[in-house]
Amino acid sequence: MKRFFCLLLTLAWAGSAQAASQDPAALRAAAERFLLAQAAGQPGKVSVAVTPPRAEFPACAALQPFQMPGARLAGRITVGVRCLSPSAWTVYLPATVKVIGSYVATVQPLPPNRVLAAGDLVLREGDLGQLPADVATDIDALVGYRTVSGVAAGAPLRSRLLKAPLVVQQGQPTRLVLIGPGFTVQSEGQALANAGRGDRVRIKTPSGQVVSGIAQDGQQVEVAF
Repeated sequence: MKRFFCLLLTLAWAGSAQAASQDPAALRAAAERFLLAQAAGQPGKVSVAVTPPRAEFPACAALQPFQMPGARLAGRITVGVRCLSPSAWTVYLPATVKVIGSYVATVQPLPPNRVLAAGDLVLREGDLGQLPADVATDIDALVGYRTVSGVAAGAPLRSRLLKAPLVVQQGQPTRLVLIGPGFTVQSEGQALANAGRGDRVRIKTPSGQVVSGIAQDGQQVEVAF
């Protein structure tokens, strides 16, 4: 009889422990909902798959999925889920985020310092999560850019392989826009070097002073004070 009661207690304890365990499917669902919400602004069709944990965790009444700051939201990643109540614990789950969308590839091999034209580029479709994070997705935005090095035919075009179009040319008259707290003044000068959009370039003023600013479209340079 004593053994019988011990067996009943053991079975009751096991059932209670099982009932108190966190459902892995609920963990996975919470993580997938979180990733889908985070990836809502991605340029393409997004799908998410999260692998549930093998280990058991205490049942949780308040799950909070999260990602580390700066983490990428494409490809093979890790998503965290922390329990806020009744007990505190955290689990990290492997996940795959697929973003099927368009990216820019080259039609033919491109040499270094090639000024891009629309005919050099083509849109292709694929999983952006399997491509470099800086892959280009807009052909029109790249026209006029120059290649930094040679690019193979059919290669995804990355922003780090490109230089912005020249917007300031060396020796040409240049409009200076001097910006400071509460004031904006325009002046003229002469560019001492070629510069792409966003590059820093030196400008010689009529008085002979040399100032440095940021190149903008239309042979213009902004100088902040």
